[in-house]
Amino acid sequence: MAARHTVGVNDYPLVDQDPAPRFYGRLRVRAEDLSAADWPARSGLGALGTVAGVAAPGFAAYARILHPARLDERPVRWSTVAAAHGTRVTPVTRRHEVTGADQEDTGRSDGLPGVGDEHPGEGPTPPDVARALLPVLARHTGTPDRCWFGLWNGYGRWDWGRFATFGTPGRDEVLPAGRLADAVSPVTLDEFAELPDLRWPQDRASIVGGDVDLAGTYVGGSPELIADLSSAADLEVHPVAPGDPVG
Repeated sequence: MAARHTVGVNDYPLVDQDPAPRFYGRLRVRAEDLSAADWPARSGLGALGTVAGVAAPGFAAYARILHPARLDERPVRWSTVAAAHGTRVTPVTRRHEVTGADQEDTGRSDGLPGVGDEHPGEGPTPPDVARALLPVLARHTGTPDRCWFGLWNGYGRWDWGRFATFGTPGRDEVLPAGRLADAVSPVTLDEFAELPDLRWPQDRASIVGGDVDLAGTYVGGSPELIADLSSAADLEVHPVAPGDPVG
């Protein structure tokens, strides 16, 4: 008697997915040799749900960069929304805690009239935040033209099946490479294209990490880098510890 095949979700092809491009914007996706990802993938990312699990352990300092809320498509700081609601923002405050909303109430806006009409976006670093972040990162690496990136292959826009992946806590990532300055270039393919979740320079002077479920981006690096980020006018930054929970 022939063995019975149990039909599972993976037996059905994903619909409405185009083949993933070799060049993700100006970043070239590595098809095979992923040795450059040995450092974040195999040298011991931190525990799932912690800063070091999203970025990487071993740095002298870390920061959380908050993804802004929006009002008429303009960025609004969490501190502004918190002041309107009589709350405060700490380094580990979660988005819903700013307004007192239920954690599962993802459809609610995060502001009062005239304060905010769109809650902070969960997912990879928003392009406007990335544009403000990149020049600061560039000042603290000797290899800004030789950088590596990790992009979760579970984003639904493209089928990444033809590319090899490396593992991070809870995710499988493809490995693009290119210049730090080109980190936002995927939006030239599609304005809604997700930016890479991870990015690090060849000299490993820093690492930037995010995730589809997070409303913040995490950076590990030198104390000088974190101080520089904290003084950036267009970024809302909080120092954090590697074992702090993410949100």
